[in-house]
Amino acid sequence: MSDEPSAILIKYFKGLTEQQLQHFAQLNELYHSWNDMINVISRKDIDNLYVHHILHSMSIAKYIQFKKNTRVLDVGTGGGFPGIPLAILFPETDFFLVDSIAKKIKVVDAVATGIKLKNVTARQARVEELNINFDFIVSRAVAEFSQIYKWTRPLISSRSYNEKQNGWLLLKGGDIDTEMKKFPYEKIPLETYFEEEFFKNKFLIYSKFKK
Repeated sequence: MSDEPSAILIKYFKGLTEQQLQHFAQLNELYHSWNDMINVISRKDIDNLYVHHILHSMSIAKYIQFKKNTRVLDVGTGGGFPGIPLAILFPETDFFLVDSIAKKIKVVDAVATGIKLKNVTARQARVEELNINFDFIVSRAVAEFSQIYKWTRPLISSRSYNEKQNGWLLLKGGDIDTEMKKFPYEKIPLETYFEEEFFKNKFLIYSKFKK
């Protein structure tokens, strides 16, 4: 296990188990290897895997601790973000990772299988075609929230049992207030959690589901 990825994760997540640290360390080789074959992370950004992708994904865990058997849908997961890092953090939470592009889901499947994640299901599909209930929808800059809302509102269960009411947890930048003006939301600057320059002007958005 290389010291650098372990150090950056331990810096912000003190309670990681040895198995979790092993899983996170394995991501380095898996993503570099697969990215050489199928470009799911930009070539110049793959060397920033742990800060720009893994730690960014893990910021959701700074805001909420998913309870056992929570069902989470990752919309437009790409190479598996934020779903894969969150699945490592919450082994008793079920994660459903969806993308419309087959080669991206191939990478997600390979990574989840490579580190033996049992709580990840990956599927090539358009999210509006799904007919499954979830507690939370997560995504990283996939689309405007109004579009994500339209796609996923029918999928959210009205029964909540986490500390936060069921809803959406989105990693975004840009003009959040304009994008979210028609919706109730909470905006958390990620520099609240992390001191690296990358996290300036990046936010976690929580919008709760209303019947």
